[in-house]
Amino acid sequence: MVKLGWFGGALLCAGLVGCATTTAPVAGALGALDIVTTPAARLDGVWQARDGGVIAVAGKPSGFIATRATYTDYRLHVEWRWPGKPGNGGVLLHVASGPKDGVWPYSIQVQTKHGAAGDLLPMAGATFSEPLTSAPGAYPAIKAHTAPDSERAPGEWNSMDVLVRGGCVDVTINGVRQNSVTIAQPATGRIGFQLEGTPYELRNLRVERL
Repeated sequence: MVKLGWFGGALLCAGLVGCATTTAPVAGALGALDIVTTPAARLDGVWQARDGGVIAVAGKPSGFIATRATYTDYRLHVEWRWPGKPGNGGVLLHVASGPKDGVWPYSIQVQTKHGAAGDLLPMAGATFSEPLTSAPGAYPAIKAHTAPDSERAPGEWNSMDVLVRGGCVDVTINGVRQNSVTIAQPATGRIGFQLEGTPYELRNLRVERL
């Protein structure tokens, strides 16, 4: 099992003016992370270690932070909470090269947005076999979570468990299975964390290759 604790590393601001590459002071199990934002930002200004293994994520500027390592079949565990007013965020699965939707990469998003935790969003042309629940042509495209909302109250820790195997993605929020899709494309890639304007905290990040 590989633990994603405070995993610093080199920064890469792909495709942005004023990009800088630096090395964080502490290297974690997954090595380097990429940060892609508009405007360009430094990782250490957005992603900061706190006591108790907590990572404070600034939530802005708009963009995402992603592992440099890629994953295909795996189990992912993420815990998050809103320390202040709850807002928008998400975990990106299979961040891959290809088309982009503004700052958002080709990937499958698992929503952590308050009130929508467990929704799945095909980003920048990503696909899966199951029908969307959003209206045809609506933006963003969404496959809403299927069970009653299992998100906890703002300020409390939530858990997300994702099983990815053979292009199938299953999502559980706080022990409740909330979503499942098959033949997901892209089917492999990096793991990312969105910056959508609202600060949040992470802890107990774990990924296990299958």
